[in-house]
Amino acid sequence: MRRSNNLGWLSYWSAAAAKAIGFPDPARDAELLKRARRTPSGGWVVQLTDAPLDLDNPAHLDALKRAYERFPQIGGRDSP
Repeated sequence: MRRSNNLGWLSYWSAAAAKAIGFPDPARDAELLKRARRTPSGGWVVQLTDAPLDLDNPAHLDALKRAYERFPQIGGRDSP
């Protein structure tokens, strides 16, 4: 599986990638699921924040941090 190096404001995860990172987990991903859409092929389009990502916005930085903590596999942040 090819890994993404980072999360963007809008991310696409194929069905295989979503399975590999454990998305969706209804208990852990409630906020992301509010802004996620399933594709016909079983993948997911996930919008990290309601507005375009603004790295000067502390709430957006917090959302980005939470997403990286939730998905350490993205960008190789998990332990091998």
